[in-house]
Amino acid sequence: MVDSRLAEDGSAIRRRRECAACGQRFTTFERIEEVALVVVKRSGLREPFDRAKVLAGMAAAAKNRPVDDAVLVSVAAQIEEEWRTRGGEVSTEEIGRAALDALRDIDDVAYVRFASVYKGFEGTEDFAREIGLLVKATAPKIHH
Repeated sequence: MVDSRLAEDGSAIRRRRECAACGQRFTTFERIEEVALVVVKRSGLREPFDRAKVLAGMAAAAKNRPVDDAVLVSVAAQIEEEWRTRGGEVSTEEIGRAALDALRDIDDVAYVRFASVYKGFEGTEDFAREIGLLVKATAPKIHH
């Protein structure tokens, strides 16, 4: 090997090599083979993980809210990375819970909107219950 360096934004290693027999030089690229991440839907159907779907759901919940798109992109990437490191399969419920947990810390309204879809709210009492839980969980502690 003559030279080795990172290429393609660090996702590959470029190596310059030389044939020991004839001396001819050539380049090889080594890329990390990503572990396949499969999403198991409620119906039992399995499909490849799609970060864009996670991002779209969170973006819909955060529409017209003071939430930076870059924050949502980062959260979607973190969710994907977390489940990729575990490998194998992940349910839509687990992905939804991860997105919901992240939105709780980002924006209350986006959180409640996402919860309404994720938890299948059917009426105002569902919204009231969730907001009550949110207020209780984020209420400041009173020190005496």
